[in-house]
Amino acid sequence: MVKETGFYDVLGVKPSASPDELKKAYRKLALKYHPDKNPAKGEKFKQISQAYEVLSDAQKREVYDRGGEAAIKEGGNGGGGGGGFSTPMDIFDMFFGGGGRMRRERRGKNIVHRLTVSLEDLYNGATRKLAVQKNVICEKCEGHGGPKGVVEVCPSCRGTGVQVRLHQLLPGMVQQISTVCVSCRGQGQRLSNRNRCKTCTGRKVLRQKKILEVHIDKGMKDGQKIVFHGEGDQEPGLEPGDIIIILEQKAHPIFTRQDMDLIMTMEIQLVESLCGFQKPVQMLDNRTLLITSHPGELIRPGDKKCVLNEGMPTYRRPFEKGRLVILFNVVFPEANFLPVNKLKQLEQYFPSTQEKSDPDSMDDDLYIYADLEDCDPSQERRRHRYIEEDEEDFHPGGVQCQTS
Repeated sequence: MVKETGFYDVLGVKPSASPDELKKAYRKLALKYHPDKNPAKGEKFKQISQAYEVLSDAQKREVYDRGGEAAIKEGGNGGGGGGGFSTPMDIFDMFFGGGGRMRRERRGKNIVHRLTVSLEDLYNGATRKLAVQKNVICEKCEGHGGPKGVVEVCPSCRGTGVQVRLHQLLPGMVQQISTVCVSCRGQGQRLSNRNRCKTCTGRKVLRQKKILEVHIDKGMKDGQKIVFHGEGDQEPGLEPGDIIIILEQKAHPIFTRQDMDLIMTMEIQLVESLCGFQKPVQMLDNRTLLITSHPGELIRPGDKKCVLNEGMPTYRRPFEKGRLVILFNVVFPEANFLPVNKLKQLEQYFPSTQEKSDPDSMDDDLYIYADLEDCDPSQERRRHRYIEEDEEDFHPGGVQCQTS
């Protein structure tokens, strides 16, 4: 009967786990939580190393099963000099054959996927299921391609995986050409057909479909990466790579995001800009804000107003939000929307101009009357072209001296 299961729980195995199961569990967790890869999980890496140090030693494991962690620390029956633990790095290097630091560990390739998300997903948070295809080590042959001990060194490349041949270009000039060994396909090893694993046909890996749950947190941004450590392609002798999800935000019909602010354009009529208005705006979480401008609060074309704490939530601090920024576009009425007599009545409600002019008292010789016209860029370009042509046709005359 096992007194406590703390060390087994740390490794994620049952108390009845075999030595091979312990090794497999330690390898997976040590690579995942190694300080070179996951600096914030140093304490977790230490716990994993201590648990494996005890459970991988038959004598210490027996002491732990009888008396728990206290018995190990007291050094009872093989606790080893007061039950002191080795350093986590020593255990890691011992397990991986020395010099097994993560920076020297060979890794498989990462798998990169782009995931299209909406602005609503980034505002509210969401979970997406993503199906990926990846290589996994064949469990039947444990990545050997066949029964252990029957793998032979390829005689064609002598285990290098590369064949070298010499090509004579000229007398005394030889070119060396290296190609992938055809016999072993660059593996450096070969198996006879009768010894090949029936499950993977000697390829050592199998193609497998895996469903990943991608959690999109509130406040994440376009281009942000979500990394699944160690979930990439597996290959014998290599640490698995990562699966990297890159978020790509779709354009939204109303809102544009700028850092933590949400920006939108609101159209209002001239009478609303002068006399006030109330307009509903549906937010990304389906709440409705009633944007209010009180009478007398003049809104000019191009004005920018904001509503505090109604923008995007901050990543990992979702209760802190940016601003909702509103750019106003004032729509003026069409020409001649009122008869002239009504316009005169309307004019009295507006501030008078600084200098009231009386056209009847003006001297026609002192003023040139100019009417406003619409500016048409195409007409302006044609006018400049006519001026240039006229200048080219104009040749100023002059007095010439005639010589006889």
